[in-house]
Amino acid sequence: MKKVSLSGSPRENVGKKDAKQVRAAGMVPAVLYGGDKQIPFSLNAIAFGKYVYTPEVYIFEIDVDGTTYKAILKDLQFHPVNDKIIHADFLQLVDDKPVKMELPVRITGSSVGVRNGGRLGVNFRRIKVNGVPDNFPDVIELDITKLRIGQALRVKDLSMEGITVLHDPEAVVVSVSRARGAVEDAEESEEGEEGAEAGEAKEASAEA
Repeated sequence: MKKVSLSGSPRENVGKKDAKQVRAAGMVPAVLYGGDKQIPFSLNAIAFGKYVYTPEVYIFEIDVDGTTYKAILKDLQFHPVNDKIIHADFLQLVDDKPVKMELPVRITGSSVGVRNGGRLGVNFRRIKVNGVPDNFPDVIELDITKLRIGQALRVKDLSMEGITVLHDPEAVVVSVSRARGAVEDAEESEEGEEGAEAGEAKEASAEA
């Protein structure tokens, strides 16, 4: 996973009044938990925001009062009206200790079935996994090039060493379904033509 560095300012006071003052100063109130103790701090809203409004996930290296903590983002709260970030929760990472998180899915390739008029369906934009973050990929890439109409990639088809996928193995991640006007799969058509040609040749040989 990608790593990014952020500078946090320690918060001595915790409460609604303090949080309001922090936000007024262009900062985001945050809490780091999962270690020996909870650490309240604040982040620059602009610097932090560019890592939030994106499908990517990161390991954050957060410097708070001279100490750097590795963490992942676990929860965000947004203002109900203006959608600004009003609070962030981070989980501190401990070496070799597995954590649960969601990794983004990226579809690659051009499906045979889609090229022949099939409809691509993506059921998961993120996949829940459990493992050591250092083993996590930036994204889970799924190559759909060979998918024909009626075929699908399921959770059980995902292969990631050292990572456990937390979904039903039979759950469909991406599929190609038949749509109105779809034609036969190109490869299947070619096989059919070859079979017909072979049959005609056999009949001609028998007549001779």
